[in-house]
Amino acid sequence: MALIVQKYGGSSVANAERVKNVARRVARRKDQGDDVVVVVSAMGKTTDNLISLAQEIMEHPSEREMDVLLSTGETVSTTILAMALHSMGYDAVSLSGAQAGIRTDAVYSKARIMGIDPERVRRELEEGRIVIVAGFQGITEEMDITTLGRGGSDTTAVALAAALKAEVCEIYTDVEGVYTTDPRIEPKARKLKDIGYEEMLELAALGAKVMHARAVEIGAAYDMPILVASSLKDVPGTLIHGGVSMEQFRKVRGIAQDLDVAKVTIRGVPDRPGIAAGIFEPLAEAHISVDTVVQNASVEQLTDVTFTVSRKDLHKVLPIVQEVCRGIGAADVVSDDRLGKVSIVGTGMTTAPGYASRMFRTLFDEGINIEMISTSEIRITCIISESKVPDAVRALHRAFELDKEE
Repeated sequence: MALIVQKYGGSSVANAERVKNVARRVARRKDQGDDVVVVVSAMGKTTDNLISLAQEIMEHPSEREMDVLLSTGETVSTTILAMALHSMGYDAVSLSGAQAGIRTDAVYSKARIMGIDPERVRRELEEGRIVIVAGFQGITEEMDITTLGRGGSDTTAVALAAALKAEVCEIYTDVEGVYTTDPRIEPKARKLKDIGYEEMLELAALGAKVMHARAVEIGAAYDMPILVASSLKDVPGTLIHGGVSMEQFRKVRGIAQDLDVAKVTIRGVPDRPGIAAGIFEPLAEAHISVDTVVQNASVEQLTDVTFTVSRKDLHKVLPIVQEVCRGIGAADVVSDDRLGKVSIVGTGMTTAPGYASRMFRTLFDEGINIEMISTSEIRITCIISESKVPDAVRALHRAFELDKEE
């Protein structure tokens, strides 16, 4: 008998029939003799609808109140799934993130898990129950409800699996696994049988929606195997794990794309020690994550500093940066929120030349201008116009022959 943690996304529990389908899948696993913990997201478009409702009240609601509001979606899903299992004769119990012992910091809307006390979950399992936990949410030391950011139910599931020392964490969604790129953009995208944590982390952080980046981080830290598969079809999925084969090590494995990009440029920045810290420390204190950073060569002791942030953070970034601009004597601040990024990811880039040149040539041949470039050992990212992102994805998928079987 094994302990299994399963997670079902919003599309998997979008309506009553799909909830019943999930209940049947969970019951089948229980009948096989396994202990089962299930993490669920909010039903269908519930989170989006709640955000729209809040914004009808005010444009930028309090993040604390938004977390309380948004957490209700997952609470509904847990109780409905528990009822479905009860109707089938199975003993199940629904738990909120707080009841499941998920403790977080107090950074509302993107809280991080500080620790998990799984004692309540273990007690329920020992009583023979199926335990259903609300994903995406936790609680602070002050007993305030927090949410983990969009996609945070993945993080809940993998963290619970690690805390409970589960055999595997199974992520069920409306796609059949991890693909070489988004199949909605490139129909020739190919499902991967498996992928290493390092490559999956880069893909997730760069916009691949199939997995939450922090969930992959936790999986890697605790060596927790993660299976990504379909909740609607019984077909093989993709296993995310610690090892990669020699053949995989030599290739670009996937292409990620993301439209959640805004660019901020501070022009005429005095080129002297401490300026960069003066710009980015206030952003860090406001819990704003900065991505790509480029500083131009100094001309007459002045330079331009450009960086990217999430679009949703731009309204918070601009007042901070404008205040910094006045303090350091910079000329002005400009921004652009009509950008996207496209990235190639693969461990093969660590030792083999030619990937960057092929990527840049491919984008040039498509008439796509590159605004900014950033790299790591296993990925290259280009910031481009948002309207060109789909064309870039398709062109790069062809250029690196990702439609071919490995």
